[in-house]
Amino acid sequence: MSDVSLTGRSLVHGSAQGELLYTDVGLSFWGGVDPFSGEIIDRHHPLNGQCLAGRILALPSGRGSCTGSSVLLELLTGQNAPAALIFADQEEILTLGVIIAETLFETSIPVLCVGPEAFATLHKGHFARIENEHISLFDSLPQGNWTVKAIINDSQPSTPPPSCVALSDNDHALLDGHYGKAAQEAMRIVLRMAELQGADQLIDISQAHIDGCIYTGPASLRFAEQLVEWGAQVRVPTTLNSISVDQCRWRAQGIDPAFGEPASALGNAYMAMGAQLSYTCAPYLLDSAPKAGEQIVWAESNAVVYANSVLAARTLKYPDYLDICIALTGRAPFIGAHQDQGRFATLRIDIKPLDSLDDAFWPLLGYHVGLLCGSEIPLLCGLEDTAPSRDDLKAFGAAFATTSAAPMFHISHITPEAMRESQALGDLPTSRHLTIEPTDLLTRWYELDHAEASQVDLISLGNPHFSLSECAALAALCSGRRKHPDVAMAVTLGRAVYDDASTAGYITTLERFGAQLINDTCWCMLGEPVVPPTARTIMTNSGKHAHYAPGLVGRQVHFGNLAECVETACSGEASGRLPSWLTAVATRQGAH
Repeated sequence: MSDVSLTGRSLVHGSAQGELLYTDVGLSFWGGVDPFSGEIIDRHHPLNGQCLAGRILALPSGRGSCTGSSVLLELLTGQNAPAALIFADQEEILTLGVIIAETLFETSIPVLCVGPEAFATLHKGHFARIENEHISLFDSLPQGNWTVKAIINDSQPSTPPPSCVALSDNDHALLDGHYGKAAQEAMRIVLRMAELQGADQLIDISQAHIDGCIYTGPASLRFAEQLVEWGAQVRVPTTLNSISVDQCRWRAQGIDPAFGEPASALGNAYMAMGAQLSYTCAPYLLDSAPKAGEQIVWAESNAVVYANSVLAARTLKYPDYLDICIALTGRAPFIGAHQDQGRFATLRIDIKPLDSLDDAFWPLLGYHVGLLCGSEIPLLCGLEDTAPSRDDLKAFGAAFATTSAAPMFHISHITPEAMRESQALGDLPTSRHLTIEPTDLLTRWYELDHAEASQVDLISLGNPHFSLSECAALAALCSGRRKHPDVAMAVTLGRAVYDDASTAGYITTLERFGAQLINDTCWCMLGEPVVPPTARTIMTNSGKHAHYAPGLVGRQVHFGNLAECVETACSGEASGRLPSWLTAVATRQGAH
């Protein structure tokens, strides 16, 4: 007999039963789950080391990278997928991965959303059985001849059911195949997601940025090549995120051809669809960056957050594969951050003032704020006199997007839609009001700066890709100096910024220092041998890479500002010094 029975909303139909793996902390599948084993590799997550293969995974939501859908697709087309997914809130990145697997690869798992209250009861169960929208919890798996029922792929019926989404004549033409099979399949996926999200109409978008060009395994390449075979061509200007290798140099860098060739081929497949050769995780640094109010479709979590928060453009946090589907149709669901009401803050966070801030403050704060807000859009107050640069906001947003599921943030009197607090809140009351104490940031510092050994083997910079002004700052710190011979330093940056930095002389200065400059790819994709096999400890100024590196490359991490990274590159030893704005906090804490 079932001990507990629940009913939720079925996002993807199906049946399953198995051991229940429950967590109340969101999880990014990219950087958090090994796509080939199903092991949870996020070293900061309470489920670290657990394997989700064959288990029913219950988590409040996804978080972090848009590439989670691609990782789940690899799991589903392999042998290590979870048996089912249960969410507290509606989740789109991972759900889309299941929809793609069902639509193109004829494999699927059930996905349900049960709401926060019912979700909290799931921790009582050790085993679960799912039948479409119904969940039964058990202390032990019941005996009997119950079997998993075959999942029928009903996403593409010969006669589509009436849609609740208003469609234009051109939308109907896309669905009817008048623009080819690739556009037809893309439109079916867009429409299915729009209905799942509760959209009642679609909107035209002006540009797209594709995150699905990251190579997560053979399924990611099969998906893109299938679209090319069907004649896919983008309908709007489209840029490409970082791919998984430096396309011009991967052989010289010693990358295994078994990885380098398909990773490079994936980038070529998206260019064959008409996308531009941009290969950057910071498309906001390109001349094509959108203007305020522009309706766009961007994937790549840090880019989404920056576009919405700093540029005041309008995009959702689009999952991999939905991004290219929308680029092929030019149409997106009119929901969430595309609408005024989807951009208002619901959470206010007051920040206690600190003196003498440096560039390490912003990624650290973003990391902590993301953990606090979950999927809520926050309004940060108390930073009005800090005057952050665009690079500071980039670093904040990347770390925020790593730990949060929200598409944007507001900073009072700094970001464009928060010039007045009432503007950011939409004249509505907040659901929560929190305060960040300096001691909270000290705790997060030790979480990111956790390496035991003082010796550092690699300095990793450029996650997200370096801007021209960051190149200038780094060159000034490195000018006339030379790194320690036992320390590697690598900087990732887009081709456009590399060309500008080369013209300005920064690249020459950095190469004389001993830095390696890498284009096209980024630290979320780089492993050995760019990360030296003998290296045990990395230092970075990126909150995002400090979070992901322990799981992705198995190294311990030191975290610090850019100047400290350069000093460590020269000495080979992390100083262990706290920034001045945290020193007094640590002293007071030690006194107690």
